[in-house]
Amino acid sequence: MASQTALVLETNNLRGGESFEQVVSSLKRVTGLLAQQSIPLVALAQIVITHDGLDEPSCKVLEDIAGHQIDFVLIDSGTGYYHAKNAGFTATDPERCKWVVFADADCVPAADWLAELLFPFIEDDTLAAVAGRTSYAPNLAGTALTTLDFMYFPSPLAEGATRNFYANNVVFRRDIFAEYHYQNLDSVYRAHCQVLGLQLQSQGIPLHYAAKAHTVHRFPDSLGDILKLRWLRGQDTHGLTPFLVKSYMPAKLQWLSRSGPIGPLSVLFARLGYSMRALNHQNLPPLYGPRWLAAVLLIICFSALDMTGALMRGLGLRLPRGKDGGDVQALSYHGPSK
Repeated sequence: MASQTALVLETNNLRGGESFEQVVSSLKRVTGLLAQQSIPLVALAQIVITHDGLDEPSCKVLEDIAGHQIDFVLIDSGTGYYHAKNAGFTATDPERCKWVVFADADCVPAADWLAELLFPFIEDDTLAAVAGRTSYAPNLAGTALTTLDFMYFPSPLAEGATRNFYANNVVFRRDIFAEYHYQNLDSVYRAHCQVLGLQLQSQGIPLHYAAKAHTVHRFPDSLGDILKLRWLRGQDTHGLTPFLVKSYMPAKLQWLSRSGPIGPLSVLFARLGYSMRALNHQNLPPLYGPRWLAAVLLIICFSALDMTGALMRGLGLRLPRGKDGGDVQALSYHGPSK
């Protein structure tokens, strides 16, 4: 399988580094981690990295670390996160690559992440896609926020399937992604993958869930960026609500998609309940006693911030948008990898 697989890595989340050297440092570290996978990168058919300004010496260093030729795809600084992923996919070779893996440059994959992500196709190569498990670091805040940002909901379409996936940890069969890909959405910031998940579900296409294909998503580097992220998460709920209402609500409740802040706030209140139940059930070290209570308080507090963003968006207030409907710099919050 590896010899028919491409890995696409975007670097949008590294744009927040204070200098070009910091961006390169972070990218080198992530490439090094990927090079240590139980399936070596040299076994892959192709590696693609999208970027908006890597110089030739840096590209050469990254290829040396990977031990594999890398196809570098230049994008401009205004290209959004999902446009970058589409551009990376376009650069893959359809003759050599039957499967395309998508990862983010600010995530830390487990040593067997790639193997676990590809393994389900060995048993059934007709699968459309496999979603891995993403979480934050297994500390108090990370465990709490994982219940908000990285929940997976079982799908009725197939055993072991999920209704949703996250764009930093997924592999698609090439023909499926070529047909559906990420759409231009004016109404959402980083919920394109959720919309694509709903679209695939409506077509009866199941997404297999591989919990052992684990990667850790980094937190923003500053409190200000964390607050900005929560605001945007809430605003995203406003943009995502019409898609959720269309998919799950009966005809008499379709008005919720045009209800200003009412529909999004209803979605976030429901998510709060799911998050509470998900605590200690997401393959992370369990929390007990005071630490469990602290996690619950964090879930409530950050949910309140999300709700504020949804409320403000419902009242017509939102942050500036980039090409694909979002503030392209909003999650570009990382300095050097630690």
